[in-house]
Formats: sequence, structure tokens, C-alpha cells
Amino acid sequence: MTEPNVPQSDEPQSPLSANKPHRPADDSEEVYYEGSPLLRGAVSKGILWELLGLALIAAPWVITFVFKAHVPVGLFAGLVVIGLIIVCIPPLRAMTVRFRITNYRIDYERGLLGKDIDTLELWHVEDIQFNQSVLDRLLAIGTITVMSHDQTSPTLVMHSLPNSRHLFDQLKQRIIAVKRQRGVLKMDTGT
Repeated sequence: MTEPNVPQSDEPQSPLSANKPHRPADDSEEVYYEGSPLLRGAVSKGILWELLGLALIAAPWVITFVFKAHVPVGLFAGLVVIGLIIVCIPPLRAMTVRFRITNYRIDYERGLLGKDIDTLELWHVEDIQFNQSVLDRLLAIGTITVMSHDQTSPTLVMHSLPNSRHLFDQLKQRIIAVKRQRGVLKMDTGT
């Protein structure tokens, strides 16, 4: 039995030779965080809205039962409905925002019925900041602010993120790596 005529070579074949397909790039996207700001953070940030709404809900009850004054039914119902709407504003605002943070980009989606999505490539990022107030620490949330050269989102503030310190550290390291990978150099002009 004879083997087919295969050219023999002492040189190893390169992975990009004509008879082999290209190797896939090792740049798979890894998701660091995907979701909306946490509701507990939205409620804590909108505490004035919550208090105003609760005051409007309580006002007709207080006037009726404490001061024994007559409140017309229409006014009573109107104040309660307006109060409930105002109480719902902070959670609704949080639910209309969604972030998808990966090792290459940040997608910022907003809207309740219609949707707008902006993408911020990490190599555009100029600076990143982390903030966590005392209340944020108690609620285990934080705020990451990203400043960039992006035209649509030069400053992106991401409130009420869970595990925010770890996410901040991941983003900080990844921004440096992506800039090195793309050959982006930061020049200090000394001004």
C-alpha cells in the first residue's frame, strides 16, 4: 500500500498557512456587569421624591382625621394618586436605565417605551472615578463616573451599581490594557 504523495518539509508550518484556516482572535468579550441600577440605591437617591409623595398621600388623611376638616373626595383622591405617582418616580427612573459593562465597551441603554443605546469604547476613556457615600456603603452600592473623548457620552455616571469597588478596579485595569493593545498613548503637555 502506497501513501499519497505529500510534500515533506523540515520547516514547521505556520498557523496562518494557505491550507489551514486562520486561528480565531483571542479577544472574546467578557461581561463584567449587566443590569439596571439597584432599586435600593434609586430610592435612597430619590429620598426627597419619596418624602414628597408620602406627604401628599398622608395630607388628606391628616386633614380628615386629625383636624376633623372635610376634604372633598376629588381632592382626596387626587392628592393620593399624585403622591403615589411621585413615590414611583425613583424606581421607574432606575428601571429605565440599563448598563452592559464588558472588557471592551460600556453600553448605556435608557428609555421606558422607546430605547436609546449609547456605546462607549474603553479606549476612549480618559479618566474613571469611584464614589461611595456612607449611605452607599450601608446599601452596598457605589457610583462609577467615566470621563471620555466620546462625543455622545463624554461623562457617563453609573449610579447604584452592586459590587461597585470590584467593578471599578476591573474597569481601571481593563482601560489600561485596551489602550496598550490599541497603541493609545497619553501625552502630558504640562499645562
